[in-house]
Amino acid sequence: MALQEFRSNKLRTFLSLLGITFGIFCIISVLATINSMKTAVQNDIKSLGTNTIFIDKWEYRNDNNYPWWRYYKRPAPKFEQLKQIKDRVSIIQYATFMTEIDGTVFEYLNDRLNGINYYGVTEEFAKIEHFNIGYGRYLQQSEFDQGTNSLVIGYNLAEKIFSNPEKALGKTVRLQANKPGIVVGVIEKQGQSIMNMWAYDDCIIMPHKYLRQIIRDDDAQPKIIVQGKEHVSIPALKEELTGAMRSIHKLSPGQEDNYSLNDIESFSKFMDSIFSNINIGGWAIAALSLIVGMFGVANIMFVTVRERTAQIGLKKALGAKKSTIVSEFLLESSFLCIIGGMIGMVAVFILAAILSSLWSFQVFIPMDIIGLAVGICLFVGILAGIIPAVIASRLDPVVAIRSTN
Repeated sequence: MALQEFRSNKLRTFLSLLGITFGIFCIISVLATINSMKTAVQNDIKSLGTNTIFIDKWEYRNDNNYPWWRYYKRPAPKFEQLKQIKDRVSIIQYATFMTEIDGTVFEYLNDRLNGINYYGVTEEFAKIEHFNIGYGRYLQQSEFDQGTNSLVIGYNLAEKIFSNPEKALGKTVRLQANKPGIVVGVIEKQGQSIMNMWAYDDCIIMPHKYLRQIIRDDDAQPKIIVQGKEHVSIPALKEELTGAMRSIHKLSPGQEDNYSLNDIESFSKFMDSIFSNINIGGWAIAALSLIVGMFGVANIMFVTVRERTAQIGLKKALGAKKSTIVSEFLLESSFLCIIGGMIGMVAVFILAAILSSLWSFQVFIPMDIIGLAVGICLFVGILAGIIPAVIASRLDPVVAIRSTN
């Protein structure tokens, strides 16, 4: 009967379906996109290293309204402090000093690329960060000690300049300030990421001592990256590092810290709170769309009750119970919402495929969100149809049969 009613009133059915379809599309697309973004960001954060702290003059999450100029006036981490920290903090497993230059050049013969990141690192960098060498090898201890011009380059650089990344090995390239470099390794393709903190596909990794010949440490965003031993908690590591850094910086008990200890776990929790707030906003926007669709279905159900008044009266005269009449209209409104929800879900899957091809992360729709969509459709269907159904069940059979509409 519900299908027959839908076929006989195609335009009305279409308009009702449109409201529910749009509402479900909004809710599921928002939830799926935010959930996918959150997963991608958390994976990127994990790739920075677990149990890891970045010692920098900058705070990576400034949530205490600390003025930026006071960060700027802080002393930058020094290379010499790396050994001092290792000597004073026994629970450190690995520690590395890193400097970085953004937007520099990479040249080979007549080919030139701009906007390349240089990373000058010490030997334990690769033990903290996670990347694989696709061709050639990583930097050796002797190259770190001597500060040679050996380079490990990103996959995109090798592909753009040499077509085949494997051909990059052994080639001499030119860097900023016309400094030469010899390619000894190519990083395995990483792919794009949301955070893109190190951008390994478009970077050049070299010994810190060699990058020092191109630019001063203070002008190259220096930082010290520390990873604690296994089973050492972040709070314990931060406590030890706080004592060591205050001693190294010769701070008296009354002086405030002039450095920042940025830990990955706190940053991860901070990002979780951001996505939670975005999720709430997304729910609010999507709920408005769904409410509009629900009122559309309710309006159609009121019209349907009026059109079937005589039919309802006849059913009641033949012995139909009130619960039977209520069930009939609730099933019809729920069925209408489920059809609209299914169309909305199909649209979401199409949108997810399009966004996944355009964005740097995969947009996926978990089964719990699909189950949520079905539940919402049933809930909205019952809510939209309950009042018309109750009105229909309370009609007087004699009056209803005499009705012409």
